[in-house]
Amino acid sequence: MLAVRALRKSFAGVPAVRGVSFEVPAGECFGLLGPNGAGKTTTLRCCLGLTAPDEGRVELAGLPVPQAAREARYRVGVVPQFDNLDPDFTVTENLVVFARYFGIPAERARANVPRLLEFAGLADKAGAKIDALSGGMKRRLTIARALVNDPQVIFMDEPTTGLDPQARHLVWDRLKSLLGVGKTLLLTTHFMDEAERLCQRVGIMDRGELIALDSPRNLIAREIEPQVLEVYGDGVRDWAAGPGRAASSRIEVAGETAFCYAHDAAALLATLDAWPSLRALKRVANLEDVFIKLTGRDIRD
Repeated sequence: MLAVRALRKSFAGVPAVRGVSFEVPAGECFGLLGPNGAGKTTTLRCCLGLTAPDEGRVELAGLPVPQAAREARYRVGVVPQFDNLDPDFTVTENLVVFARYFGIPAERARANVPRLLEFAGLADKAGAKIDALSGGMKRRLTIARALVNDPQVIFMDEPTTGLDPQARHLVWDRLKSLLGVGKTLLLTTHFMDEAERLCQRVGIMDRGELIALDSPRNLIAREIEPQVLEVYGDGVRDWAAGPGRAASSRIEVAGETAFCYAHDAAALLATLDAWPSLRALKRVANLEDVFIKLTGRDIRD
């Protein structure tokens, strides 16, 4: 449903995307991950025909972009990072008016509203004004709005940002139901647990390049030791420089926490007996560990 070949884009001579290539087959949830400024947004804008690339080719839903971007977008739904619902309209009116952009008659759009609101868990909010909705309700309505044209491909830019845990789990359930009926999802998120839970494959971008591409499980197995011990408390840096470093395959200290990576954490745990001021959390490696290893711990603005 989406094919990107050797995509390049610069702004004022500064490269934003450097030769990125990937494919998203029908029915897959593909995650595009990366720190701020990695080039994700520019890549997505090129995929949607909103920004013309300097080099490379994009095919979206079988159509060349940007040459046939308008036709391709008729087959696409987009969930923007920030909700842009019209506060002057009711919930139903937001859906009906948005459907007109796709040439859907108002009568047919209204007939589809109950199904869309049921999907979003908003069946009892059809006549409500937007200002009367909670943040989670607005987010779910934005997702429902992206489905008014029954799209083949749905682009979702951080769909659960700002949601509480209950709302996040509801959105995850709804996204899985879309995959169950054959929709294709392209997801950007800063929640690594979200990507690990939803995506069959993820691509990790950094400084305009695609630096990793595989399933979350394969990336974790390939890049990270299976066990992680997080150690924190008074004296953690002294412990990390001595017994911690000696007993782990790899160790990183960030702030007041030491992240220790090992194939067997037993030796690490044993060293803590002599350091009663330290506390530890043992866990299995996850996609966030991969992300941090490949892109670093430095904050990006």
